[in-house]
Amino acid sequence: MPASSPEPQPQELPATSLRARLNQGERSVPFLGLLDAVLVEAPVPFPFDGSISRQHATQLWTWMARDLGADLFDRRLIEAGTMPVGMLEAAMPQLLGRVRDAVAEAGTSPTADARAKAVVGGEEIWQRLPVVLGALRARALLGKAAAFGRATNATADDAALATALQSMPLHDKAVGGPVMHAMIGDVINPARLVIAATKIAGDAGEGAITRAGLAPLIDAILAHAQNQLHLIDPSGPFADFDRLCRALERFHRLMRAVTGYIVVSRTGRWATVIAGLTKAISDRLERSVRTIGSEVNQSMRRPREGNDRVDSERLLAALNGVYLLATIRDCKDSLAINALFDHAWAQTGETLEFHLTRNLDLVRAHPGDRVACERLEAGIKMAELRFNAEYADVLRRAYESALKH
Repeated sequence: MPASSPEPQPQELPATSLRARLNQGERSVPFLGLLDAVLVEAPVPFPFDGSISRQHATQLWTWMARDLGADLFDRRLIEAGTMPVGMLEAAMPQLLGRVRDAVAEAGTSPTADARAKAVVGGEEIWQRLPVVLGALRARALLGKAAAFGRATNATADDAALATALQSMPLHDKAVGGPVMHAMIGDVINPARLVIAATKIAGDAGEGAITRAGLAPLIDAILAHAQNQLHLIDPSGPFADFDRLCRALERFHRLMRAVTGYIVVSRTGRWATVIAGLTKAISDRLERSVRTIGSEVNQSMRRPREGNDRVDSERLLAALNGVYLLATIRDCKDSLAINALFDHAWAQTGETLEFHLTRNLDLVRAHPGDRVACERLEAGIKMAELRFNAEYADVLRRAYESALKH
């Protein structure tokens, strides 16, 4: 993202896309989507200068459109999702001027300050206004930063990567933060950027990274790690475990990019954030990990009373649980549930081996037993996740052989 390149113009977002998002349940699209690249979802226990809570952006956008820009554009078009972004862009200089005036007015007296905070929805939201203004100043760069981030995925030259990183607008904190956040969004291997940052700084210490002006890069990585929190919710039989496990893998990759290559000060903010996010993610996973062994056992065994039947919901929960457990195994260096995981991993392996053997024996004795066959097929899928593909293939061959007899 060379500093000498001409400033890119914001992309015009089609009104139909805004209508579609409103139809999908979004009550409002903050700033007509101009700041989507830096919006994050609740919970946000650690706010960063480069990212904005969607809730805060929505309330500040409502305030600006309703109270400051009512004569600049038709609010009915905003609510209908039919206002073109170009209309907002045309009004942006005036709108930002009015925001500055409102901030100056709020500073004239405690009463004016309290009134301004009440109008936007509270002190916390008012304090995030400078971050929103910084992102609006950087809005023309956000799309280019995201494209640069995607381009790094195919860049093999680490020296070129470091040179490109140095060209980012890091000298301006208000702009550099949002640009870094937008850049990290689609980066597959953020560790490469962190390694480049340590080479630029000449050291891997937190102090050296900060002095080199590269702290916004680490902030952006941690902000994206935090933004996985809302996706990691394994409660309920119909939870989206594919999405959950992808979020967990993303969280791990982002966290390892920092903890694996930066010497983080024990008394610094990054250490606090890392510890807090590690605990938050682990707490969300703990309850599910505790029940995985039991779910596998309940789903694979014959009921003690009544007719034998397959509980499809329980089998799905067990399969999802083993899928989650296998993902945790790959990500446990970024979690704080090692002892709990080790117990669940061993328990699940023993339970699976017992029930696989038992159901395989049942199929050998009664090849037409549909219930035993269905349980065995599900168990083999779990075995592939818990053990490996080779072991699962051995079981499949044994199953096929049993069916022929």
